[in-house]
Amino acid sequence: MVPDVRCLIMPLVCLYLAGCAPDSGVPDMMDGYVVSVADALELRPELSDIAPVPQIPRRRERVLDMPDLDMGMLDFLSLYGCELQYVVGERNSIMGRVMQPLNRLRYETRFIRAAETCISETDGEDIQEELEEAIAHKTESLPIAIWNATWGVEEIERLFTLSQGYYPGSGDDKVLAELSSGVKRVNQTVRGLLDGNTDEPLDYVGGVHQLWQAEHRAGQLLNSARLITARLEDATALLIRRVEGAPLCSGSEPEAPPDELVDIYTDGYGADIEDYLGRIEQAREALIKPLDTLAAQQSETMPSAFRDWYRLYLETGNTDSVWGQLARAITAHKERWQQLLTQCGAFPQ
Repeated sequence: MVPDVRCLIMPLVCLYLAGCAPDSGVPDMMDGYVVSVADALELRPELSDIAPVPQIPRRRERVLDMPDLDMGMLDFLSLYGCELQYVVGERNSIMGRVMQPLNRLRYETRFIRAAETCISETDGEDIQEELEEAIAHKTESLPIAIWNATWGVEEIERLFTLSQGYYPGSGDDKVLAELSSGVKRVNQTVRGLLDGNTDEPLDYVGGVHQLWQAEHRAGQLLNSARLITARLEDATALLIRRVEGAPLCSGSEPEAPPDELVDIYTDGYGADIEDYLGRIEQAREALIKPLDTLAAQQSETMPSAFRDWYRLYLETGNTDSVWGQLARAITAHKERWQQLLTQCGAFPQ
């Protein structure tokens, strides 16, 4: 007996395929696929619960305390007559004491450059020693400023919000291209700063943060990865039940699999589902992998509260992450289709 849920699911699948509402049909497409496989196999569909993806750790768990110079040294440097005097003066102002992470990173790099210039402009050994000590202190703490200006900003939370549904199932995703380009450029800047180049440009980073604030592709991709994994596993369980049950084709001679089953494989999975999987893979390469790099190249600075979340939801090379789970679900599903259809002596291409 066909469950009533099918009457609701299949029309929505058609709406998805028609291209309306970029992401609204994704859950219905995946649910409808499981139902279609069950119908073709004459089994009852079972849709498992989908475990929610946890939010990115809260900002207070991501932001690291930024050490500062001793106030006595700052007061001394603020009186010395070179550009560093003005840099320190800005930091000691009321506005300077409440700098946002990106502005703090700008200050730290500017301080190091100004202090290095001051050394070359003075002959006093005592002053040179003070400046060298200040530079060493700032250089040591610079990775913290870099981390806070990337993973410690509020805007990253919006990029990873889970409240904006699933990754779009159709259309040219220009937003993805912009996000990808921005993260990759930030990665180059971070690498340069970590290698000691304090001249790396930072003026563009604010624009990247604004895009993170406005778009939600990373969270949508995490939602989609978890959804697809669950539904492919549901469909695979149905295929296993049939493979381990009565043979699909029981004759001794090769024969064609049932047309309905072939249609589900070639059109339902081979077209619709694989098309969406292709979009997810493209988006993973374009956005998730660069974000993985943005975190991985700062692994020595990464706070422990963030590390666990990173490994499970962002680290693309980790087999235990949502991305590793998705890859296993896809492989297992294809293998079970092949195993079932080759019972008839042929496997549709």
